[in-house]
Amino acid sequence: MTLPAALLSTSIPGVPEPRRGKVRDVYEAGPDLLIVATDRISAFDYVLGTGIPDKGKVLTQLSAFWFDHTAAAVPNHVLSLDVSRFPAPFDAHPDVLAGRTMLVRRTRPVPIECVVRGYLVGSGWAEYKKSGRVCGIPLPAGLREADRLPEPIFTPSTKAETGHDVNISEEEAGRLVGAGLIARLKALSLEVYRTGAAHAESRGIIVADTKFEFGLVGEPGREDVLLIDEVLTPDSSRFWPQDQYRPGGSQPSFDKQYVRDYLEQIRWNKQPPVPSLPDEVVARTREKYLEALRRLSGRELA
Repeated sequence: MTLPAALLSTSIPGVPEPRRGKVRDVYEAGPDLLIVATDRISAFDYVLGTGIPDKGKVLTQLSAFWFDHTAAAVPNHVLSLDVSRFPAPFDAHPDVLAGRTMLVRRTRPVPIECVVRGYLVGSGWAEYKKSGRVCGIPLPAGLREADRLPEPIFTPSTKAETGHDVNISEEEAGRLVGAGLIARLKALSLEVYRTGAAHAESRGIIVADTKFEFGLVGEPGREDVLLIDEVLTPDSSRFWPQDQYRPGGSQPSFDKQYVRDYLEQIRWNKQPPVPSLPDEVVARTREKYLEALRRLSGRELA
């Protein structure tokens, strides 16, 4: 099977170069922003040398599904995904932007990752083994890796531009951005997680954990909170096939864990130079992302 080419970066004639994150290129679009999800993939805090074709389209189209699905719980920043409705000159570039781009309302991003964990895995499992807690939250004794938690827990982290996000307690997050705002974000995060996890379970997928980002609009002290960035995607979440779930160890997944596992297998030291991925890993990862889109949204890639 011949894969399509991966889109690793964008440049639109006539406008300033975008701000480039690990995956997204963000353009100024008058009062708004244009967010382009490229096919770059990061692991262990580095962007790898190989992209995953159509990954950015999956992230955008799955996020669009979830933004719509969760709109009753929390408003979001999406204005349009229709390139013909983008401001000039962006509307003249559907070949680059279609299917992978959102025109969004500009917000003041809250500098906290709002992580919700429904299962004991990843850094939460590592912390639990040492202390019986996750981000200061005590958990029952005797839990195994990948066990379902009695209730989903809110475990915020700092939002690092480079390097690792750092897990912090709810109290520490409150000191950074305000206790009242953190209480609000906790409630919204748990509601969106429960809404998303229930839908995913109906489609045979477990959402083990995920992270949300929020932005503020309006006057200070009277701000509205909007859900921003991406929602319940294979980049921001751990998705497990329900029919293969076996607590007590690592789980098969529909996310980029497959890439992380390959990098561990080749014993990359997680320092530059970054490795490239073989065709087999690229193709398998692409299919996992596409399968997540199909199962969760019921839609094929547009």
